[in-house]
Amino acid sequence: MKQENANRSGEPVMLKLLRLMKPYGLWVALAVLLIFLQAMSELYLPTLMADMVDHGVIEGDTPYIWRIGGFMLLVAAVGALCAVGGSYFSARASGAFARDLRSRVFAHVEQFSLHEFDKMGTSSLITRTTNDITQVYQVLNVMMRVMVMAPLMCIGGIVMAVSKDAKLALVLISVVPVLAGFIAFIFWKGGPLFRSIQTKVDRLSLVLREHLTGIRVIRAFNRTERELQRFTEANGDLTDTAIRMNRMMAVIMPFNLLALNLACVLIIWFGGIRIEGGHMQVGDLIAFIQYGWQIMFALVFASMMLAMLPRAMASAARITEVLEMKPELTDTKEVADPPLALASVEFRHVSFYYPGAEMPALSDISFRANPGEVTAIIGGTGSGKSTMMNLIPRFYDVSDGQVLVGGVDVRELPQAKLRSMIGLVPQKALLFTGTIADNIRFGNERASHEEIRRIAAVAQAENFIDELTDGYDAPVTQGGTNLSGGQKQRLSIARALARKPEIYLFDDSFSALDFKTDAKLRAALREETKESVVLIVAQRVSTVMEADQIIVLEEGRMAGIGTHRELLQSNRVYREIVASQLSEEEIA
Repeated sequence: MKQENANRSGEPVMLKLLRLMKPYGLWVALAVLLIFLQAMSELYLPTLMADMVDHGVIEGDTPYIWRIGGFMLLVAAVGALCAVGGSYFSARASGAFARDLRSRVFAHVEQFSLHEFDKMGTSSLITRTTNDITQVYQVLNVMMRVMVMAPLMCIGGIVMAVSKDAKLALVLISVVPVLAGFIAFIFWKGGPLFRSIQTKVDRLSLVLREHLTGIRVIRAFNRTERELQRFTEANGDLTDTAIRMNRMMAVIMPFNLLALNLACVLIIWFGGIRIEGGHMQVGDLIAFIQYGWQIMFALVFASMMLAMLPRAMASAARITEVLEMKPELTDTKEVADPPLALASVEFRHVSFYYPGAEMPALSDISFRANPGEVTAIIGGTGSGKSTMMNLIPRFYDVSDGQVLVGGVDVRELPQAKLRSMIGLVPQKALLFTGTIADNIRFGNERASHEEIRRIAAVAQAENFIDELTDGYDAPVTQGGTNLSGGQKQRLSIARALARKPEIYLFDDSFSALDFKTDAKLRAALREETKESVVLIVAQRVSTVMEADQIIVLEEGRMAGIGTHRELLQSNRVYREIVASQLSEEEIA
């Protein structure tokens, strides 16, 4: 509970992120040093001005004015150079930190299982990697300057003011706690708003992403007005919170300026009395006013940084949540790279529950798929076909039993080695921005153009590629939206073939093909994959009837296994599936 409260306050997570800045310690040290010198120069200037007024202007000593004035210009120039250098090194350190933190978050997310992706949400992960890190970067950039400058100017200004006139300094000393208390009160009241605004950015990103990716469905069902209302609600909620937050922050500046001007009035009033009584000189009063302005502006700068800090703390907590989430699927340390027998896939009494599910998605599944054989999996919707496919490349770990590849439990294989043996064609064909050749080479970066053409011919994609103006250099938009479903499926199959893996997983990847293309593709695949393990998930009986063995699933259980003819004779579930798709003449 104590740790939970600490995380809620945001302090520990900011410290954790700040520890990651160790590689940039030199830049941070240089920035702090230069900002320190800048503060010292600014604190020294009012003293020089006081001396010039008291000894030069009042006494009419022109050479003294030129000498002190020239020295003031030199000090100001040094301060300006230090300010530029401090800004440069602070920006460089915070920018490099943000760059590396993005890379760190991205690399960590790459290790997540599908469960962690589902738990976090794609939109939230995007926001955390972009917007949240930007918030932390901006605060760190300002913090390195303000957190050094503001205390030095505030404390140093008070010390210098006391050295000029201790009694008059009581005016400043009495105003500073009032301002600091007011700023602290504002941020205490506004803290919940800062913490909630990032969550509302997540919500807006989710609605926007769903709208853009689902625009065809939205228009087809004429739901544009509803989606506009959803976006307006999410946008309005974020806007209202931001307005409330900024309205609260806007009170700080007028209050600071009011306090500053009142303090100046009191300083001039009581300073005049002190001068009249001979207790201080005119130059000291001018310097005193300058120190008052420096102290007040230091508090103003601090309040500007504090306006950003709560939101950055919320962002830091969200980033740390990602970095501290331990991936469920990790490589075992005991077996780094075990020797494999001839590649095969075997399920031994496998059961699997999705996280939080009460009923198993798979129950007691056992079979073996050997090289050179085609194993087909068929069953109704929700029977667990794709779940079986996801267990082989270890997208999820089994709840009970074992999945073995080459005689070795997949949990004992390095994930990179396991997946290098697999060519997966997912249920939803996904292509990447680039060219057709780039997408096929995604399976094998070293594939030559001739090899790409041969693979495209096997995947029955050569004809439609040759019809394109640019052929294999034709552009593919994000997600392959400029291609049809069947074209995307054939390119996905070609991508898997380019890899030349030991194991092929076709997850309902022939559904968008016509019967003629489906038959030609399966015939070509027979020759191409004759030395590999081939597992095919399909809905159509015509796709699986020539397989060496067919696994029939029903509600996550194996209802039967055998060839097409064997299952027709002995398996009720398979006969029902066949009867629903083929006529009696075709069955006979």
